[in-house]
Amino acid sequence: MNTTFNAVLFGLCGLVLASSSAAQEKKTEEKSPKFEPPKVLPTQAALEHEFASRMSGVVLVGYFTTDGQKNPPKEERYEITRATKVEGDDWLIQARVKYGNVDINVPIKLQVYWANDTPVMTLTDLTIPGLGTFTSRVLFHGDRYVGTWQHGEHGGHMYGRLEKAAAAQPPATN
Repeated sequence: MNTTFNAVLFGLCGLVLASSSAAQEKKTEEKSPKFEPPKVLPTQAALEHEFASRMSGVVLVGYFTTDGQKNPPKEERYEITRATKVEGDDWLIQARVKYGNVDINVPIKLQVYWANDTPVMTLTDLTIPGLGTFTSRVLFHGDRYVGTWQHGEHGGHMYGRLEKAAAAQPPATN
């Protein structure tokens, strides 16, 4: 009887283990993402058209840090009226620049390079009269931006989101 009981018990354990193993394999299959072929990238012209559209009538709303300072990030806003591709990698950005007591609309010529479908705006030693000389690298992905900046001996990081100009305006007060 002991032998029969052990054989039945052993058989039941084997059945439980086999069904448990099959269930585990099924769970693993369900959790594994399905393979999808790589997406076909839009043409360069389509990417540039989308970027020009996204960067026109937009406000970059975010924060910047300054290297060597332990202060929390400070708020920043860059208003871009229009972005237009000029030629090659050159773009013209019509921007409203507020810096200290200065509040001006200024055309900024810069370069946009592409990392696959991701635009990277580059500015190297650009002098804006009344403001100084700037260098920056800013990457855009979806409705976010991140980058580095340099102004004379000061530099740091910047990051934030893109908002359509009307949505980024402070609410009117009555």
